[in-house]
Amino acid sequence: MTLEKTDFNGLYVLHPKVFEDKRGFFMESYNMTRLQELTGYNVAFVQDNQSHSVKGVLRGLHYQRAPYAQTKMVRVLKGSILDIVLDIRKDEPTFGRVYSHLLSEENRKQLFIPKGFAHGFAVVSDFAEVLYKCDEYYQPGSESGINILDPQLAIARLLPEVELVLSDKDRILPAFRDVSTKL
Repeated sequence: MTLEKTDFNGLYVLHPKVFEDKRGFFMESYNMTRLQELTGYNVAFVQDNQSHSVKGVLRGLHYQRAPYAQTKMVRVLKGSILDIVLDIRKDEPTFGRVYSHLLSEENRKQLFIPKGFAHGFAVVSDFAEVLYKCDEYYQPGSESGINILDPQLAIARLLPEVELVLSDKDRILPAFRDVSTKL
């Protein structure tokens, strides 16, 4: 596995080493020791989440408030997504900035997202299966989010020209400016 740095402190794109031949492929998708060596984070993942979504589905931006904030490692098993994160760490120079990266079954990249980011994604293939690891358990009372279509964030310009499908819950999430002072 190799690591690609981003302009965001602690946010990395991971490239697993893939062994491929006429039979198929093999790759080590997660190794706790190697991840710690590469990122400097000592993360023990405790929960895996998997979703199946159709083209145009837009999920997010979700996060959990402290003390249950989550570090995540996201990968795509089938299809492709535009993975999207928003830095909500007030003490970082990238606070309020958005980062996106195409994750797919073909490129097999993974996104390592430390605590302090709101996360979401848009399905850009006919369907996508997404798997992500979390280092904290889901806590309903700590759940929060920011509207992924907030014009201030300008995420809509990154999205494919398809009819977007959002849950009612995500559609009514507050704008970034309405929560940024409470982060």
